[in-house]
Amino acid sequence: MDRYGEMVVFARVVAEGGFSHAARSLSLTPSAISKVIARLEDRLKVRLFIRSSRAIELTPDGMNFHLAALRAIEAVESADAAVNTGALLSDTLRIRSMPTFATAQLAPLVPDFRRIHPSLKLEIHLRMEPGNLLEGGMDVAIHVGPLPDSSLVAKLFARTRWVICASPGYLSQHGTPQEPVDLAFHRCLNFLPSLAVSHWAVQASDNVARRLRIDSDVTTNQGQMLLELARADAGIVRLAAFHIHDDLASGRLVRLLPKFQCEEEDPIYACYDGHRNLSMRIKLFLSYLELYFSGEKGRWN
Repeated sequence: MDRYGEMVVFARVVAEGGFSHAARSLSLTPSAISKVIARLEDRLKVRLFIRSSRAIELTPDGMNFHLAALRAIEAVESADAAVNTGALLSDTLRIRSMPTFATAQLAPLVPDFRRIHPSLKLEIHLRMEPGNLLEGGMDVAIHVGPLPDSSLVAKLFARTRWVICASPGYLSQHGTPQEPVDLAFHRCLNFLPSLAVSHWAVQASDNVARRLRIDSDVTTNQGQMLLELARADAGIVRLAAFHIHDDLASGRLVRLLPKFQCEEEDPIYACYDGHRNLSMRIKLFLSYLELYFSGEKGRWN
């Protein structure tokens, strides 16, 4: 393995937080990763990591080398891409997204993005669990809603509202709520209580957004499951407008409590590591997102 390859392995170990995770990401064995790092330390004559039974940590020399290695890797990628976009032939863009946004909005744009950049491979991971958004070697993470404190750069490219709705079939059987308090007497479908989106926001008479705690006998961590349940007349649900836009337009779902519709919009971000220069694959994807969701297309009401 040449010096460039060693730097790529080293940078991946840092990004993944360990040899085993880096090995899975690079399709290598942990022993192979360990040998590369040992050879790199021997050549540099410094220790790059402090190893323990539970984690690894960069030494001061490791921190300095990490910054320099990232600059070197980006320089090679930029030089290749400047000469020929075919340099992306073996490049893989790893994207993390919440499942509902991926299926409702990312999937439709993939064919056109691939037509423009046929050499770039895509690896899309659907996750909702909190934590490091770029864990597992992700290049970009799509995040809906306020961001926790983070060192990541967040590029706003769209906004969405949350809509309380139900199917005509459910409403014909159980009636239509007229005020938010009526929801207590209806079958509501909801996200797990541990998720922030399980609290439903409504606009009060004083134009202040108020969050309701909704009791439900049916909860899940997946918006798509809630959508299918609502389509099947199982109850009232609150989902992102980007997810149910077509259902509302077709009449499959009916918007409820329009006078109490919360005007708040959740931002939708593309998040990436701000400590390194952007690789060409990330730049291409960010530019496409900005173009695709520009104007009204990036807002669902």
